[in-house]
Amino acid sequence: MNIAYHVVAIAAAAWIGFSGYSLFARKPFVAEPLTEYGVPTTWWPWLALAKSAGALGLLAGFVVPAVGMAAASCLILYFLGAAATTIRARSYGTTVFPLLYLAPAAATLVLQLAR
Repeated sequence: MNIAYHVVAIAAAAWIGFSGYSLFARKPFVAEPLTEYGVPTTWWPWLALAKSAGALGLLAGFVVPAVGMAAASCLILYFLGAAATTIRARSYGTTVFPLLYLAPAAATLVLQLAR
């Protein structure tokens, strides 16, 4: 179980960290949907910072488990909010994408609690 937790946490941190970087860099595959959803550009750096901090928090959970659990919990809330944003924007076809990011964060939390 310990190995699974480490593998899932590292993969989740890498994937979510890349998403944070992509938003900081305003890559078109991230920026265009946010524009369509009506998310103000002034929020983008804060959203990118939240994703990046969450990814780092997942890794910090190896040393301080409470930080990892808090990071995973906050990332779950973040991506639930992102899914709600896609639903509010009536972009039902893209609702799955925030849920794909939510899944490894939730798996990390479950595996960390099971340790």
